[in-house]
Amino acid sequence: MATLPGDLNERVGDAVKSFWKKRIEQDQKQKQDGKSDQGARSAVTGGAQMNGFIDLLRDLIISTGVCNTEIFYNKAIELPGYFRPTKEWDLLVVSQNGLLVAIEVKSQIGPSFGNNFNNRTEEAMGSALDFWTAYRQGVFKKSMQPWLGYLFLLEDCPRSRTPVKVSESHFEVLPEFKNASYADRYKIFCKKLILERQYSSTAFIMSSLEDGLQGKYSEPASDINFEQFARSLVAYTGAYVK
Repeated sequence: MATLPGDLNERVGDAVKSFWKKRIEQDQKQKQDGKSDQGARSAVTGGAQMNGFIDLLRDLIISTGVCNTEIFYNKAIELPGYFRPTKEWDLLVVSQNGLLVAIEVKSQIGPSFGNNFNNRTEEAMGSALDFWTAYRQGVFKKSMQPWLGYLFLLEDCPRSRTPVKVSESHFEVLPEFKNASYADRYKIFCKKLILERQYSSTAFIMSSLEDGLQGKYSEPASDINFEQFARSLVAYTGAYVK
């Protein structure tokens, strides 16, 4: 049985540090190119900023016996859908023409938490619906159910932790959303993605710029932290290799 590395927390910290360093580099380049207004939009995507996490996940998968040639990231990451022709994922494992793993990694940096929260949640839910419908229709040509993962990093700052008012024009919102901050909302969202079996596992991480550059981060909930995400992933790929 594959085990997690003893320095897993340190490696997650390195990925967090890499995220913030890459973001600073991109911001500086955009300013030099006269495109600083695009900084906020780049903050809600995975892309190069999250490459540290992709590298870590790749190494975890390889440790279970999966060949490096069966792991895809940066290129050849498209999967056919049911409601749309294709979607790009951040990491795929395809073995013997069968899909084993698909992972999405996303981040959000302020200041526009409201609109971006709605966009991120709608995107994740839509991707899951499209993915599982395509799977049921036999698009991936494999009987074994794939492992679908979602990892999210949110900026830890006063605006993401401040309670947000909700509009209840006709009906009351669910109790858990009342006086919830955007950090709370993301935590609830990631938990419900698993509860409703939309994703096999999710991970939710928070980090501020100052602490992140030192590799520091927090995990608001133990059942959606990176360690459990990694354990679920290696257990699945390890069982397949056996």
